[in-house]
Amino acid sequence: MIPYAPLTEKQAEYIRKAQVSWLNVAEGGKRAGKNIINLIAWAAVLEEHPDKLHLAAGVNMAAAKMNILDSNGFGLESIFAGRCKYAQYKGKDALFVQTRTGTKIVIIAGGGKADDARRIKGNSYGTVYVTEVNDCHKSFVMECIDRTLASTKRQLFFDLNPKPPSHWFYAEFLDYQDELRARGENPLYNYGHFTILGNMSISDDQLRSELSKYNSSSLWYQADILGLRTSASGRIYQDYDRSRCSISRDEISKTKFVDIAIGVDVGGTDATCATLIGCTERWGKVVVMDGIHDKQGLSEKMTEAKYAKMLVQKIKVWLQAYPYINKLYVDSAAKLFRQALREELYAQHINRITVKAFDKSDGINARIELTCMLQMQGRFLIAEHLAPWHEAYQMAVWDEHAYTKGEWARLDNGSYPVDCLDSTEYGFYPFARYLETTGVSL
Repeated sequence: MIPYAPLTEKQAEYIRKAQVSWLNVAEGGKRAGKNIINLIAWAAVLEEHPDKLHLAAGVNMAAAKMNILDSNGFGLESIFAGRCKYAQYKGKDALFVQTRTGTKIVIIAGGGKADDARRIKGNSYGTVYVTEVNDCHKSFVMECIDRTLASTKRQLFFDLNPKPPSHWFYAEFLDYQDELRARGENPLYNYGHFTILGNMSISDDQLRSELSKYNSSSLWYQADILGLRTSASGRIYQDYDRSRCSISRDEISKTKFVDIAIGVDVGGTDATCATLIGCTERWGKVVVMDGIHDKQGLSEKMTEAKYAKMLVQKIKVWLQAYPYINKLYVDSAAKLFRQALREELYAQHINRITVKAFDKSDGINARIELTCMLQMQGRFLIAEHLAPWHEAYQMAVWDEHAYTKGEWARLDNGSYPVDCLDSTEYGFYPFARYLETTGVSL
């Protein structure tokens, strides 16, 4: 049996208001329960709604199915268990639900692209639920809103993580609803702001563990924990302090490591960076032990083969001190370089090292967040002789233009050696599951 946590009064009041409100918006931080709260409210609405056709949408079909139909066992398929089936409706994926007021057909759609709006044209929907609405394309969201104009009882449900205040969803839609409500002209607009602090399914120990990953003054904390609409500005690694995180070569030589890997960010004819990473006993700390930051580029006409030869010479030196190095992660886009590196390792009779493509599927956001957590906990050390790496962590800033469009990204304009950050992440992020579970209690 799935354990159920009680609702807070704030959550329950949002659900009650949703039964009569035309616009229902659940906004806030991560793991705040926004999706679950909206699902409970929407399911209750579907049970009594007079219209037959409804819409469930996300940035793509997979997100809509995962967040609305499944939702870790709390989605529509579970709420209406025994009363629903997944099938096609006029060539579209849909969930057929038997309710007290007849059969309801919930069309499932993705809305991340401009032309996705055309896929929902031609129908009028009684209600619409769009999850992560501000990650969807503006034209799709506007079409969702318009498609409910003929509803017998128009009701919209949105959940979203906060974006910059200038994001189109606020500037062109939600801000106006707030203005109307402030003047008392929008009484059936139901807005709820939720955070992890109100998620009763998370124990105090789990909450402390989550909060231990954040600097309370950082952008991460403001957006992910407090659920505030923030602008991406300033330093990324606010807990970086050279005097606190530097480690000498002598100290490194005395440190015991449970695993060592190499991360490589390939610049082709421009530059390349390789970083030797060690994780200490019990996965306590990450140590940036040594590296190559080469900027020969076009002037030296560096090719994949030449860079591979240069790197393997350095690897031979590293192997003398650490003969158990056996993992090397390279930028997944650098297929030719990986092949050149394998060939050079073979030519140098080094067979113990496996060259792998670094898996970027978790996204840069997750890699930065893990680094910030480690630095805040004093578990991220950089060899004091690696000046470019220290410069990179000191100077890395957010790309405000990318964040305004809804993307987390580091500014990459040549003002600091961002490739040092990439290669370092390629080296230690494969150990993330071990590093994250070795937390520091508050």
